[in-house]
Amino acid sequence: MSRRSLTLLKNLANSRTQTRSVTYMPRPGDGAPRAVTLIPGDGIGPLVTNAVEQVMEAMHAPIYFEKYDVQGEMSRVPAEVMESIRKNKVCLKGGLKTPVGGGVSSLNVQLRKELDLFASLVNCFNLPGLPTRHENVDIVVIRENTEGEYAGLEHEVVPGVVESLKVITKFCSERIAKYAFEYAYLNNRKKVTAVHKANIMKLADGLFLESCREVAKKYPGITYNEIIVDNCCMQLVAKPEQFDVMVTPNLYGNLVANTAAGIAGGTGVMPGGNVGADHAVFEQGASAGNVGKDSIVRKNKANPVALLLSSAMMLRHLQFPSFADRLETAVKRVISEGKCRTKDLGGQSTTQEVVDAVIAKLE
Repeated sequence: MSRRSLTLLKNLANSRTQTRSVTYMPRPGDGAPRAVTLIPGDGIGPLVTNAVEQVMEAMHAPIYFEKYDVQGEMSRVPAEVMESIRKNKVCLKGGLKTPVGGGVSSLNVQLRKELDLFASLVNCFNLPGLPTRHENVDIVVIRENTEGEYAGLEHEVVPGVVESLKVITKFCSERIAKYAFEYAYLNNRKKVTAVHKANIMKLADGLFLESCREVAKKYPGITYNEIIVDNCCMQLVAKPEQFDVMVTPNLYGNLVANTAAGIAGGTGVMPGGNVGADHAVFEQGASAGNVGKDSIVRKNKANPVALLLSSAMMLRHLQFPSFADRLETAVKRVISEGKCRTKDLGGQSTTQEVVDAVIAKLE
């Protein structure tokens, strides 16, 4: 065998050698299985939550699910479901369909308000091997989750005239700004951008900006800037790589997160969650498509990647970092190879085929 061939074999062997980082030292008892409330939800929800269940079982992850049947058409989240989430502190959920009009309130909003899940976090980033229009996209959208236009304060003044109130408070604005800067600090992020419309809503969005500016002064090592929401949307589609962490009021955050998700690879691959002081609910990051079309459900071709990555976020939240790393690495390897992809990513694979591929890549 030639010297060149021996060198190539040696380099290949070295590349396969696994190196570990400095070890994670758990506290005594940290390996005890944790209960997680599971809400499969509507549409594609049961398909993608079942995908997570299969992968968790294959990994022997130290969690077990308490499953509850909840549909978006219900008037309220059942009391036993709320009790389970309060007891377990953590929930994983599929999409819950919100009826359009008709005065039926959103169960998603109910969950956020009753559990005070004041921060929504959506991570929009390029996945290796998945072609997109823009490269080097890695945006975290942190959205205030409890007030703004989602306060639900609407009434009909006279027939044909409806008044909808937007509520912004200093307490909630400061709280979400602190969370955004704390997230940036803990994750070695360099910039926080506040998204607003204070040129028009001078008092409401002005209060939000004032709160962000006050918090920013406490983090001199993190760059802070501001952008009007309409310019933000234009900049997102033109040059998304300029953004790092974005902090927004409620409605703007929904629009910005879904736009960023579409730019980075699609809503089917973006993880996210909602967190408060005591509880966390993990779900698909971008709300667009989280219930899906009936045809996708019938053909079993829902994309489970977003919820699998959200589950990796959940495992880190539960302080099971090695399980989170294994799951995230397996998902990224499947996407990078390109052999198993659902239709939204340019393939024809079923949900189960993607799940089987991820399980095969687990280490």
